[in-house]
Amino acid sequence: MHKFLHIISLVGIVLLACQSCRTISSLVHDDQVVAKVGKYFLYKSDLDKVIPESATGQDSMTLALQYINAWASDAVFLDVAEEHLSKADKDVSKELEEYRRSLLKYKYEQQYVNERLDTAVTDDELLRYYESNPGQFILEVPVAKVRYMKIDADSPQYGLIKAKMASTVVDDLVAADSLAYYAADIYTDYSGNWVDMAGFSRNFGVDYMTLMSKVRRSMVEMKDSSGKMNVAYIEDYIAAGDRAPLEYCRERIKDIIVSVRKQTLINNLERELLDDARAKGKFEIL
Repeated sequence: MHKFLHIISLVGIVLLACQSCRTISSLVHDDQVVAKVGKYFLYKSDLDKVIPESATGQDSMTLALQYINAWASDAVFLDVAEEHLSKADKDVSKELEEYRRSLLKYKYEQQYVNERLDTAVTDDELLRYYESNPGQFILEVPVAKVRYMKIDADSPQYGLIKAKMASTVVDDLVAADSLAYYAADIYTDYSGNWVDMAGFSRNFGVDYMTLMSKVRRSMVEMKDSSGKMNVAYIEDYIAAGDRAPLEYCRERIKDIIVSVRKQTLINNLERELLDDARAKGKFEIL
């Protein structure tokens, strides 16, 4: 413990000295050892690797001090570990070899998979998986197709835009978008996609259950603290506990299908390598 405190004191002295701009400048620009903890040395060449050539003088000093502090913290830890661990504990050759083997295996798996993995998923495959696994797609929160607007409560266009955004006539929807461009702070048509109502409700500053309790005839209107009206027209809605629509699950299903293909490739690789080793006499049970 005495040695640990002594090392900490030495590092503290070095780092306090480094607060001087003159000292930091010297450390950055002179070819020398710039810091020392026990048997560990930090060289100027190490600093050169982390300080961009484009850095200003002040930036160079700041980066140098940050790196020296981080290096010293690590070096102090290692120095104390070297002192207190037994010879057996300090022998990490077995762990290093296991890590090396695991890393090589992982890298080859990635190379093998990247060269062979088919990431294209057809609509038929998506539908087939969706229909075969209905229990995987039960909604935890509702989803909806909505149009959303934020507008001054006293805007002369408020009522007209609200009426047109609730229409099913294409020309009305185009008109709503055009009017809102000039009159509203925000106008977004989410009706082409299903949106998570837990996330959407943040536009109103409330949770989705509070938001849904305010819905009247598919429309919800709430004034915020700034006097703005937040308005949403809910074109379609699926409640929590029901199955999510396929469109909402497309990316998730695609990821699942591709992940299964990837795992299949890895499993086949392991089996093929073992079979090949047996066939070539490289593997035998004695």
